[in-house]
Amino acid sequence: MTVKLIALYTKPDDEAAFLEHYQTVHLPLVEQTPHLEKTVIHRVTGAPFGEPAYFLIAEMYFPDRAQFDEAMASPENRTAGKDLMSFAKGLFTLLIAE
Repeated sequence: MTVKLIALYTKPDDEAAFLEHYQTVHLPLVEQTPHLEKTVIHRVTGAPFGEPAYFLIAEMYFPDRAQFDEAMASPENRTAGKDLMSFAKGLFTLLIAE
């Protein structure tokens, strides 16, 4: 069963700087994670009722739970996690879906 790591990002103070770092530094680090099948990024542009709760949504797909667990324990994922904390601390929620 496919396992998906979902990252929900609230709106940063400096959207341009956030997106620049995300696209040029963070995503290349994430894409080095073992067993990652694909990454889908969604830029939130609105909500049916008022302001959207999130600014960006990222979905990272893994083939199964065992390979997901291995990926999460990898040095590559730890590097991506350290980077995440360097530019998005307090702005994200991570979820696991199957």
